[in-house]
Amino acid sequence: MSMAFSCAGARAHGRVGGNAAKCRAAAALLGRRGGCFRPAARRWSVARGVRADLPRASADGGASAVTSDSAVAVPEAEAGEVAAAVSSEQVGAVAQPGVLPEVDDGSGGNGKLPPGGGGGDGENGGGGGGGGSDGDEGDDEFGPILSFDQVVQEAEKRGVSLPNLPADMVEAAKSVGIQKLLLLRYLDMQASAWPLGPAIRSCALLRNRMLVDPAFLFKIGTEIVIDTCCATFAEVQKRGEEFWSEFELYAADMLVGVVVNVALVGMLAPYARFGGRSASEGLLGRVRHAYDALPSSVFEAERPGYRFSVQQRIGTYFFKGILYASVGFFCGLVGQGIANLIMTAKRSVKKSDDDVPVPPLLKTSALWGAFLGVSSNTRYQIINGLERLVEASPVAKRVPAASLAFTVGIRFANNVYGGMQFVDWARWSGCQ
Repeated sequence: MSMAFSCAGARAHGRVGGNAAKCRAAAALLGRRGGCFRPAARRWSVARGVRADLPRASADGGASAVTSDSAVAVPEAEAGEVAAAVSSEQVGAVAQPGVLPEVDDGSGGNGKLPPGGGGGDGENGGGGGGGGSDGDEGDDEFGPILSFDQVVQEAEKRGVSLPNLPADMVEAAKSVGIQKLLLLRYLDMQASAWPLGPAIRSCALLRNRMLVDPAFLFKIGTEIVIDTCCATFAEVQKRGEEFWSEFELYAADMLVGVVVNVALVGMLAPYARFGGRSASEGLLGRVRHAYDALPSSVFEAERPGYRFSVQQRIGTYFFKGILYASVGFFCGLVGQGIANLIMTAKRSVKKSDDDVPVPPLLKTSALWGAFLGVSSNTRYQIINGLERLVEASPVAKRVPAASLAFTVGIRFANNVYGGMQFVDWARWSGCQ
């Protein structure tokens, strides 16, 4: 097994009659069918009307005031005063609306229930698992939650019509809403030049990760560049003058290394979750529901609708370890298989006393699976947690380049350490 492939795979949330508008408002609240109270000749009838209407308004509106069934004689001179007193003192007790009016509170909801939210039973628009119902749940680094109408307005401002938005984002906007920053990031990224713009519009895996972490591609690129440079240096040192004659082995190692690096970074990257949880029944449905409830990494930040317990975070470590081990075994099988085929073909033509034995394919692949599932999984979980702390720090918010520099430094150190550790594992297992 080549040294380059070893290095590549190791990285492996007023008065009566004085103001018509006030009269109309009081009359409406008292349950009268007419318009405003009328002065002078109609005052006595008005007072009678007020007396007769009070019990009905109290019953309909849920008022706590109780009026007598007997008639109360009110002098004409005092009729206006009675009406005024009733309009000013009894309105609050008589007119209590049974349905709250819709109020646009600027948070993207309808003024009755907080938009989005988590931990619901599916009937009140609850989106995520384990979440609470705090009123400020949508107030995090991704901004307030926008309602469907607000999402459409923001998209039209950017020249994007509703049919051009991704289907899962449209469904999320209709059900629980979309956080403002996520929507604005998508509208900006989808308008980017080729190849980023088309990739964002067509690939949900890339889109969802870029919306939460705009530095996602930078981290993948950093991993690939560092790994390729380290692997190339090791290959040149190892092969010496035979580097170009064995270039196909080097190329095979590099290709498999790129796949491993993308998998190592992508599987732990946080991503935007649009749509509801799996509603299917049976074993597969329960497994999918449990998977949807897990964070993408052990140290993923909580967001509105998504709260993660300690058990879920521990479960994520072991679940990602299984995924890493599967990727390691498959890539080891492919990469080492190609290398073994080339080595066998060359030795059938020209043999040498300096030839090293062909590494065992299955044993080497199993080593890769164990190494990525245990060592790489642990190291990259820690890296993700440290990067999250740095990106959330005041220094990184003032100087964004600081977090990028930290990413380069820590991933370079991890790459070097992982490469040396794999050599020790390979020697201990007898593969090298």
